[in-house]
Amino acid sequence: MQTQHSKSEQRQKMSPARKRKMAWYGLLGILAMAIILPLASYSVHFLGTEAVAQEASSAVNPRSNYWRAVKEGVGGYSAVQGAESGILIAPGGTEWQRLRDNTIAKYMPWGIVGVFVLLLLYHLFHGKNKLDERPSGRRIKRWNWFDRLVHWMTAISFIALAITGTSMLIGKALLIPLLGKAGFALWAQASITVHNVMGPLFTVGIVLMIVMWIWHNFPTATDLQWFKQGGGLFGKNHPPAGRMNGGEKAWFWLVTVVGLAVCVSGIVLVAPIYGFAIPEWAGFLPWVDGTRVDMQEANVIHAVLSLGWTAVALGHVYIGTAGTEGAFEGMSTGYVSAEWAKQHHDQWYNEVAEKGKIIEPEVSAAKAAATRVSTAN
Repeated sequence: MQTQHSKSEQRQKMSPARKRKMAWYGLLGILAMAIILPLASYSVHFLGTEAVAQEASSAVNPRSNYWRAVKEGVGGYSAVQGAESGILIAPGGTEWQRLRDNTIAKYMPWGIVGVFVLLLLYHLFHGKNKLDERPSGRRIKRWNWFDRLVHWMTAISFIALAITGTSMLIGKALLIPLLGKAGFALWAQASITVHNVMGPLFTVGIVLMIVMWIWHNFPTATDLQWFKQGGGLFGKNHPPAGRMNGGEKAWFWLVTVVGLAVCVSGIVLVAPIYGFAIPEWAGFLPWVDGTRVDMQEANVIHAVLSLGWTAVALGHVYIGTAGTEGAFEGMSTGYVSAEWAKQHHDQWYNEVAEKGKIIEPEVSAAKAAATRVSTAN
């Protein structure tokens, strides 16, 4: 019995080496569990979140669909009657505003400033284009009273439209510091009113100018020679020209093409104000639907062409006033000096001279005397 008891005690005793080994195994096991258990919980959480996200993505969110439809321009119900009255947000509106305010309004007006500076430098260094011969009193009738009426009606309305249109485009940046917000608000409202009133009058003038003067403005071979010589703006040589020279013809066709485009786009913009009804037969024309997209396109074209036209018009105004001696009298009185016609429109001068339509000074004096006598009686 004693021998068996001693053997069991020997089995129960553990060597120090084995104890150390067991201790290391236990420590390593604890470290492994400390790392594995948190990672396992994170994995379970991630898998559960992914499953929830997939379930949420498969579900339909009514709000997202609603605002997606609004952004795409889908119409809804509105008690207001009119085209696109049920559309809350028009597609492309933000892009149109960015193009108008950042690109057009920010850069294009500098073209007008640039042309003005070039004309000023030309006048300072070159001076006015003067007549080679002093006026002798001999005159030629160039424009009748109706021609001048249409011209000045169109010119005055053009200036008013250019000033008010530019004010509406860039007035916030330039005029608010000068006039204040209240002052600019009054000016802006006045500009809108003047622009909308003068626009139809200007359109009538453009159409009349085209109808009356198109017969004088068809290009000829003489116009090419005129352009080759720079229109006589540089040097002493004066290129040949008929009743209308190459520059005047170029200006006329610019007025015809750009003017009509500006007028049509302007009519599209003011059509809702005046309540214009587009006839059914005109349905093939652009912008007749009057949608917001049509209005945006018309506004961009109207602004770009108007600013470019204003820049070119500065050259036309300069040549017809301070740039050329004797040119302004043609539109102010209807008559030009024979010397001016001979220098700038030699072919037309020869035609008029052959027909005997040059008014001599004594004839003019006799006519004035007869007028005074008839008035006295």
